[in-house]
Amino acid sequence: MKTVITYGTFDMFHIGHLNLLKRAKKLGDKLIVAVSTDEFNSLKNKKSVICYEQRAKIVSHIDCVDKVIAENSWEQKIQDIQKYNIDIFAIGDDWLGKFDFLKEFCEVVYLERTKNVSTSNLKNKIGQINELL
Repeated sequence: MKTVITYGTFDMFHIGHLNLLKRAKKLGDKLIVAVSTDEFNSLKNKKSVICYEQRAKIVSHIDCVDKVIAENSWEQKIQDIQKYNIDIFAIGDDWLGKFDFLKEFCEVVYLERTKNVSTSNLKNKIGQINELL
């Protein structure tokens, strides 16, 4: 049995998020998703529209997700890989090469992102609409 882990904020959950999670699940038997906490996002200078508790609950109800954990820091990835006996670390290909250091602990797979879909794009579109109102 192979266990896969992925990380993300998953703010304003959209089809790109769903596609990423489905692709990650196809790599193994069990999918663990680490959702970034509001505090960690703040350290990354990111502001979520939806609070951590709600984002984690949304992700936990996706059929392909077996477990949701909190992402509190950049450094926890190695600990998570060891704690949950991870076989595959999967992440969007916008992070290509950034997590190669994890290859010492498990397989690292960069998954293709859904074209022209991102939370940043959604936030920009909403901002443009609000400007028109």
